[in-house]
Amino acid sequence: MSDEQLPGEPPQKLPWTDDRVEALKKMWAEGLSASQIAAKLAGGVTRNAVIGKVHRMGLSGRVTRARVSTPRTRKTREPSHPGRASSSSSTPRTAGNNALKPLASVKPEPILEPVPIHIADIPVGERVTILMLSDKTCRWPIGDPGSEEFCFCGKAPKEGAPYCAGHAALAYQPQRDRSRRTG
Repeated sequence: MSDEQLPGEPPQKLPWTDDRVEALKKMWAEGLSASQIAAKLAGGVTRNAVIGKVHRMGLSGRVTRARVSTPRTRKTREPSHPGRASSSSSTPRTAGNNALKPLASVKPEPILEPVPIHIADIPVGERVTILMLSDKTCRWPIGDPGSEEFCFCGKAPKEGAPYCAGHAALAYQPQRDRSRRTG
């Protein structure tokens, strides 16, 4: 075997000799990063190999490099919406400003008290089994899954929901209503 490296072969890794370990200790104490040390040691030493060796040797006590004593100046940030007055501007907002116009009063939809459906409420011929479920049927389970009478609601679902309007109201309750009912 020759010591020359052939093109396309990975670099040969040199073992951690005493000289290389001493160089590592010296560079680590000087505050060089693991990447910088790996580049100077060469011979197939990676940043991770340096970090592993430092860890196994228990080295710490790094010398931190002196930082610049003058504080960095911060760039002033441009407004994210050019043409709009920022909240820190000195111009007072006027009644003509769109930001202060009251929104049209939106009446909330009345929340209907959901009425639970029982198996007795669904005639036998209208009961939907799991094999009959589709995107056009309410998937709300009714009854005990272990019983033979177990079925699904089967009514037409609410737009964009897997349940009919009554079961969607049961499933998707606003946070305030849920806390009021459980308390």
